[in-house]
Amino acid sequence: MNPLIGLYDCEVPHLPCEDALARTIQTATDTVRELERELQQKRQFASDASHELRTPLTGLRTELEEARLHPGLTDLDELVRRALGNVDRMEAIITDLLFLARLEAGPPDQLQRVDLAALVRDEVARRTDRIAVRLRLEPGVTINAVAAQISRVLTNLLNNAQRHADRTVQIQVSRDGDCAQLAVVDDGDGVAEADRERIFQRFTRLEAARSRDHQGTGLGLAIAYDIVRAHFGTLRVGESAHGGARFVLRLPLAEPSSSAVA
Repeated sequence: MNPLIGLYDCEVPHLPCEDALARTIQTATDTVRELERELQQKRQFASDASHELRTPLTGLRTELEEARLHPGLTDLDELVRRALGNVDRMEAIITDLLFLARLEAGPPDQLQRVDLAALVRDEVARRTDRIAVRLRLEPGVTINAVAAQISRVLTNLLNNAQRHADRTVQIQVSRDGDCAQLAVVDDGDGVAEADRERIFQRFTRLEAARSRDHQGTGLGLAIAYDIVRAHFGTLRVGESAHGGARFVLRLPLAEPSSSAVA
């Protein structure tokens, strides 16, 4: 019998190296797609930032050119007031952009034990808000964090709540399993379900926010979200019992200190 008969009808054995090659190609493809996605996000961010900065800059230029053309009709005090308003807006945007750039540079360092209830009391005590903030704080809820950054999160969430609330703003601190939970609650219009992820994107300002605050940068909630993510936590928004928004920050609890264990 000819040993070559049926040789080419045999199923070629699957080589292990083919699996490795396929995995390598898939990994490279996924990496390229991720890089393309990040590049597109950075391009969009640069475009949005340019647009947001161009608006006050255009207003400033227009006012100065009008004053130069009609010096006799220019109210100097009013001109300076409007010009400073545009400068303040540009400064606020640039400050927030620099803060975001520092967050992207790497994970937070210089972590320390932070008592959330104490941090909330300090933040509320230094503010002058139109609506008194009600506190429901469980003691001893401690996290490892950069205290100044968590204060920034709380500041941004409180600013948002004060902007939208009618009569009620409340902060709640509690334990939830192995996580610390901080909630900022208001009785405003709330956030539509379709907007609850988009609201944390940079330069996103919903119509309700634009109508209540023309000076906002659209970066406050994005900064809060990025800080929380850098601390390995989550930040979400849902509906409060008062019918408004309920922003919930969750972070890992700190390990008990050695003195507490002893």
